[in-house]
Amino acid sequence: MFTLIRNADIYTPAPIGVGDILLSDGRIAAVGGKIDFSFPGTRIIDAAGRKVIPGLIDQHVHVTGGGGESGFASRVPELMFSQVVQAGVTTLVGLLGTDSRTRSVENLFAKTKALNEEGITAYCLTGAYEYPSPTLTGTVGNDIIYINECIGVKLAISDHRSSNVTRQELIRLASEVRVAGMLSHKPGIVTLHTGSDPAKLDLIMDIIHTTPIPAKHFRPTHLGRMVDAAAAFAKEGGFIDFTSGENPSASADKLKEAMNKAPFDRITLSSDSNGSMPKWGPNSELIGITAAKMTSLYATILALHREQGVPFEKAICPVTENVAKALEIYPQKGCIAVGSDADLAILGPQLEISWLIAKGQVLMEEKKILVKGMYEE
Repeated sequence: MFTLIRNADIYTPAPIGVGDILLSDGRIAAVGGKIDFSFPGTRIIDAAGRKVIPGLIDQHVHVTGGGGESGFASRVPELMFSQVVQAGVTTLVGLLGTDSRTRSVENLFAKTKALNEEGITAYCLTGAYEYPSPTLTGTVGNDIIYINECIGVKLAISDHRSSNVTRQELIRLASEVRVAGMLSHKPGIVTLHTGSDPAKLDLIMDIIHTTPIPAKHFRPTHLGRMVDAAAAFAKEGGFIDFTSGENPSASADKLKEAMNKAPFDRITLSSDSNGSMPKWGPNSELIGITAAKMTSLYATILALHREQGVPFEKAICPVTENVAKALEIYPQKGCIAVGSDADLAILGPQLEISWLIAKGQVLMEEKKILVKGMYEE
């Protein structure tokens, strides 16, 4: 059926003024100005002049839970569907982290499929921190080619929990992922958890300078601790991902610093939701641990706008247009345009996420979550 959103202050993410948005069969059928449309059963939503933005994209989510660095009791619970809705996220990428022993690629793929069934768009990465990469089919390339939701691989570098992958091993992995992406029409990405080792991004900078592998295939993340190195990589054509973390103000400060140093359209933001956030002492000993929350994603965007003075239409790009282009799903995702997926958030008077629509289905109305996971109370 049809849904017509009237009197919306539309951000595509560029502001185009107050107008209407017509949704049909999970897509945007028309946008802008007053839409003259009437059909029996059409749902009318009056946005009353409030901002409407694309649904958020979170490209780094531990959908099956992360953690484990402090023993079995520190394993973070898996993501609940209502957490996604509350955070305003309509598209995400699931992945594993430190623990690929008590967590599995099989479970990850199953959870990703479940999230798609529940009402959002979910992709995933094979692999984990370790190398060789754990897979479902036996090879990273086959996971990407034959599993619809799988778009790349996860690996850790510059971290004491990594496998300390060699230059040649990373070249071979990236080459396999690149070819698999070409064969399956996927972005073929190597998402790199990047720790605090002084080597930072040296390994991938060396590879893109000395091999024909394009920078776009390497996706380093958690880059708030190395903004200068991240900016240098972005200038080489790579995408750089920052983590919203526990302190949205501090994360927004790092994002603004990156915007001053790197090409803006290469900057993305993700939440690391349901992953552990360990605190390490001077000898890499664990001194504390918490879990990341998906709501930090939009909280960081608001801090970027309110505290750092970034115009709202620009502040939302790292979680809409920029990341959609990085994942090669733009303009299907990350914008409000005719033909795009009907993934939208209607904001409240204080710019809070009040309504959420994914694939044309209303998941949240005036902050009331309408759709939850099967076993959520």
